[in-house]
Order: sequence, then structure tokens, then C-alpha cells
Amino acid sequence: MTSLSVEGKHVTVAGLGVSGISAARALAGLGASVTVVDGGSGELHKERAAALEADGISVRLGDAESLPDATSLVVTSPGWKPSSPLFAAAAEAGVDVVGDVEIAWLLRGPDAAPWLAITGTNGKTTTTQMLASILRAAGLKTAAVGNIGTPIIDVVLEGDDAYDVLAVELSSYQLHWAPSLRAHSAAVLNLAPDHLDWHGSMEAYAADKGRIYEGNQVACVYNVADKATEDLVVEADVEEGCRAIGFTLGTPGPSELGIVEGLLVDRAFVENRQKNAQELAEVADINPPAPHNIANALAAAALARAYGVQPTAVREGLRAFRPDAHRISHVEDVEGVAYVDDSKATNTHAAEASLAAYESIVWIAGGLAKGATFDELVQKSAKRLRGAVLIGADRALIAEALARHAPDVPVVDLERTDTGAMSAAVREAARLAQPGDTVLMAPACASMDMFVNYNKRGEAFADAVRALAAETA
Repeated sequence: MTSLSVEGKHVTVAGLGVSGISAARALAGLGASVTVVDGGSGELHKERAAALEADGISVRLGDAESLPDATSLVVTSPGWKPSSPLFAAAAEAGVDVVGDVEIAWLLRGPDAAPWLAITGTNGKTTTTQMLASILRAAGLKTAAVGNIGTPIIDVVLEGDDAYDVLAVELSSYQLHWAPSLRAHSAAVLNLAPDHLDWHGSMEAYAADKGRIYEGNQVACVYNVADKATEDLVVEADVEEGCRAIGFTLGTPGPSELGIVEGLLVDRAFVENRQKNAQELAEVADINPPAPHNIANALAAAALARAYGVQPTAVREGLRAFRPDAHRISHVEDVEGVAYVDDSKATNTHAAEASLAAYESIVWIAGGLAKGATFDELVQKSAKRLRGAVLIGADRALIAEALARHAPDVPVVDLERTDTGAMSAAVREAARLAQPGDTVLMAPACASMDMFVNYNKRGEAFADAVRALAAETA
């Protein structure tokens, strides 16, 4: 697909979530006859269906497998697996399946804002928000969109003059369904096993992440410490003149951004980069200055510099940035122990980065493993662990890894999986902790066995910590 013309055509939208509703309204506004299908039939589904039907959009609940008659295009929501029966039916009928990002890309006008795109297993949202903060500091009209914030179709439909440039977070799901995307510049922050049940293999997951580099115009930003990201750059088909730009927590070489004596420095977007470097900011300007967050800041700075942003705006943007809740967020100190909420660490790669930020830790972990294994994580983090408190459905997998690789670390296995277990977990962690320690909730697992989402899990942790603080005051 190279353009989008849907007037008078029958389009099926898969999913009644935020992106599905956005796509359905946009396509109907362009003259398509739209049917939304969803396997659910609960009260929330019925409410959303009624709102769409009031606007003339058809909704079919309780059947997400069969293809509506006369469908000429299927638009999917990010979470739908490629193996879904609906898509098999579409393939058999010769009907294209695309995602909301593809639709947004094809709806752009000739003078639309360029996209600076970001993906990776972890750090996408933080990096995208950092980038938007830097772009705003440069006086540019921008927004953080895509996998966060306002649906990207809605942003595109605001018109070509609404923004100068967009900071776009893209998941592997979205990239899978966006073959036409061609960003100004893009970054893959890191690669680690995740969502393999959706993609089928690590190779397929990495290939979908790598799609973000296809057709890049100015810069493909990669992580020097993660060779797999550089390999994706090598494999990408980019526009002539597009450069590979690395970021590193070490001293940068030519065409890299990195750290020198507490400073973020640029040896990529300077004259005579073989000899020269440009100071961009101080590590102290980054909140919080944990290693993985410094890497996020370097990636955001690289994309901003690729767009021509001046060094002063990088510093101002990073100083102005405030991370979202539940991302390595300090809750409170209680009797000399720091309590940190990193509920967003929903996989082992994210938890590893979080654990690396502290010296002596009582670790609260567990939930839904999503097929992950924990041996490597425990091996790398064992020397930092004072103790561990395990919660959730798949806690036994972590307990087994701890027994193999950190047998001297005390482990509390909470058999409860109700939401009240978080209060018990915090109390057990407080019992194990000593002054100067950090009680870190970095679960390395998804939350849905016990909580609606990671936000609710983080809120339960913070509430439990504050209750503990009130008792000891």
C-alpha cells in the first residue's frame, strides 16, 4: 500500500479498544463503510459499541474470527496475533491486513510533520517523552504519540500544520502491521526476549523491531552495548546518506554519543567528529540518573540532534523531563530503607536494568512470566540481593532460579495471589531489609494475574509503603 483511498469501501476494524475506535471513526469520516469486530460482549464492550453505532458504524460483538462480507481491508489493533482466525480468513480472501500506524502514515499529507521513531524491548515510553521534551525546549510544536498518548491517527488528522515534528513510540506489534512506514530517523534501544508468544520466535520479534529502520532518511540510532540493534541497522534498506549513530554509556567514538566525566557528549553531529565532541548535558540533568535511563537520554538526544536540535535544547529538555509513575520511582524512605516502585519492569530485561541501579536490594518480584526464564537475570543480580519476596502466579520460576544461582539469599514465597498480597510483600521486605538497603519492586513479570495493569500494581505497592511509614512514624 502506498496511499489510502477508502471511500465507499467496506473496512473491518479488529478490536474495540482505544486504537480500534480511533481507526473506525477516522475511516468512517473518510467515507468507508466500517464494521468493528470484537470477541468480547461485556458491558464496556456494549457501551463502546452503542457509541459507535450512534455514529453509523457497525459493531459485531462476540465473533472475532469470521470476516464480514465484502471486506476489502482489515485494520487491526496492536495486540491481535498474526495467527488470529480473522486474519487467516482475510488472507484466504486476498484482503490486506494493516495496523493503525500504517493507516496514520498513509493519511499524512504532503507537508506532514516528519516522524522520529523509537522502539525497543524497554525504555520506549521514557525515551519518547524525553525526546518530546527536548523538541519542545527547541521551540518546536511536537507531541509524544503512537504507543502512548493520543492515538496516532487522531494526531495525523489534525492536519499538516499542527506539528513541526512527532516523537513516535512504536511497539513490535505496531511495526509488524506498518510496512509503508518511513521515518526521518529512528532508534532501537535494546532487544531482549519479549512477546515471543505473539511473534513466534526471537528472530521474528527482532525482524519486526528492525522494520523501524526501513527507509530512514537521516539517522539509524542503535545501542553500542547491544549488538543486535546494530545488526538491524546493517540489514535495513535506508535512503542514501542515512547514517548509523551509536549511543554508549562509555566514551563515544566517532558517530556516537556517550559519557565523558559525567557529561553527555556528541561525536556524531559535529564538524570533524574524528577529533571534536560537543557537550550536550550533565548526567545530573537526567531524572533519575540510573544507567538505563542515561541510555534512554542519549538515544533521545541522538534523535533530536539528527533533526538539527541545538545542544542547549538537549540540556533544557532533559532538565524539564519528569518520568511517569511506576518507572523506578522513589516512594518513600522508612527507617533508613528506600522503597522504589518499578512496576513497569514487566520483563527480565527491564528488571535487570532496575536492579543494576542499586547496591543492596530486597527484591519484590513475580507475576505472569509470559514464557520468560530467570536464570540469567538472577545470575547477574545475585550479588546485589539482600533478600527476595515473591508474589504472583509464576513466582516458582523465580524461586527456582534463586535456588540455583543465589542459594544464600533469603526468599519469602507468598502463596497469596489476591491484591492484598502486596501489603504482605512490603511488610516481609521491610523485615528483611537493613538501613541503607533499597526495597525494589521490579517484578520482571506482567501484572494481570493479580492486578488490572502495572499501574494498579504500582499503586498497591506505594499504598502499602505509605501505610508502613505511617505505622512507624
